[in-house]
Amino acid sequence: MTLTQPRPQPTSARERRKVVAASIIGTTIEWYDFFIYAFAANLVLAQLFFQPAGPEMMQILSLVTIGLSFLFRPLGAFLAGHFGDKLGRRPMLVITLLLMGVATTGIGLLPTYDTIGMAAPIILMFLRILQGLSAGGEWGGAVLMSVEHAPVRKRGLYGIFPQLGVPFGMLLASAMLAIMQFVAPGDAFIAWGWRVPFLFSLVLIIVGFVIRSSVEESPVFEEIAQTKQQESAPVARVFKRHTPLIIICALFFAGNNSVGYMLTGGYVQGLASRPEDQGGLGYNPVHVQLAVLTAAVVWAASTVLSGILTDRFGRKPVVTVGWFVQAAGVIPLFQFVTGGGVLGVLTGTCLLALGLGLTYGPQAVWYAESFPASVRYSGISISYALGGVLGGAFAPTIAQLLLQSFGSTWAIVAYLLFMTALGLVGTSLLKDRTGVPLDHEFERSGAWDRWRPGVGVKL
Repeated sequence: MTLTQPRPQPTSARERRKVVAASIIGTTIEWYDFFIYAFAANLVLAQLFFQPAGPEMMQILSLVTIGLSFLFRPLGAFLAGHFGDKLGRRPMLVITLLLMGVATTGIGLLPTYDTIGMAAPIILMFLRILQGLSAGGEWGGAVLMSVEHAPVRKRGLYGIFPQLGVPFGMLLASAMLAIMQFVAPGDAFIAWGWRVPFLFSLVLIIVGFVIRSSVEESPVFEEIAQTKQQESAPVARVFKRHTPLIIICALFFAGNNSVGYMLTGGYVQGLASRPEDQGGLGYNPVHVQLAVLTAAVVWAASTVLSGILTDRFGRKPVVTVGWFVQAAGVIPLFQFVTGGGVLGVLTGTCLLALGLGLTYGPQAVWYAESFPASVRYSGISISYALGGVLGGAFAPTIAQLLLQSFGSTWAIVAYLLFMTALGLVGTSLLKDRTGVPLDHEFERSGAWDRWRPGVGVKL
């Protein structure tokens, strides 16, 4: 018997549309919450929560809190992966969304250092840990719901929908901050305006909860559950059998994530918007946010394009080209930002966004096709979380330290090019498994590791 195509997916077109909506809306809300914090950390949280540390150190400490949540992403990935492979993809989507909403709303209500002293930064860091736990588990569930429901020839396209949560979340966060900086400029933004985007998350969470609660479970997990083939310890099994694959996937994501966090971590926005006496360039903050909002649109368009291309040409060729496009955007980024005013911010961030979409868009489907069904949630979640720690966790902090140490943005460029090269290495080592059957029966047949695109495997 020769198996060259996956078995037909039982998902109806109507249900697929619901899954797509749940993936996009849910991940957009998750990343909106995450980006609102990153932007605020670069703009106001330093002086509100860490001012006693002094002008330079308070900014470093504020940026460190961005990375703090990444340290807890692996724990969130372990927990969500374990229960996602045992109990299902859908329950974890709802739980992680609610956890992120509680943490984000809590930050919006949190008193500052002037009000409650040292308790303020301590509680802030605790809420950041909750955000990290949520983000560590959310992505894997959204990806599997989307990809495992997808027709085989359109997996790349369906896989970009959870990926669109990043540019859409950044777009929404940038828009909210631009509105509030216009409505409550200067001291008013510092006094209360920064809180409104955090509190607005509560409305989004309610919408996301309703939508995600209505979708059906992944057909792949339903097959596993019906045959009672859930792994008793999926995390242990994925490390026992797939540790090299986890490392390769982590390198892949680290190359994209470190560069992406120049935007999504708010570093470029903070550098451009902060007053000159605080180490910034003093550009109009509303105009800067609008420039980054435009870059988010470019990122989204590039992500959609990557999904279309990867279904036609395969995963590896598209991502490989994407790394070179990303490197081409990294090199002139800070020359545009520091020397071109707001128009330079617009140009530099939009060029960078092209490569970011091409390297991030195909990641979801490629990860899903790399791990077998019984440990897929654990495998992709842990790889993603570890890549986040290696890449984006402290990228804004590293960039700020490099700038302070060398006095030149070229040091940051060198760091970002090195991380891009790591992503290229990960891509070169990762097998392209376009079209591999995702169902559990195929895994149980013993043919999973012998699959080759366009050839299939003899059983």
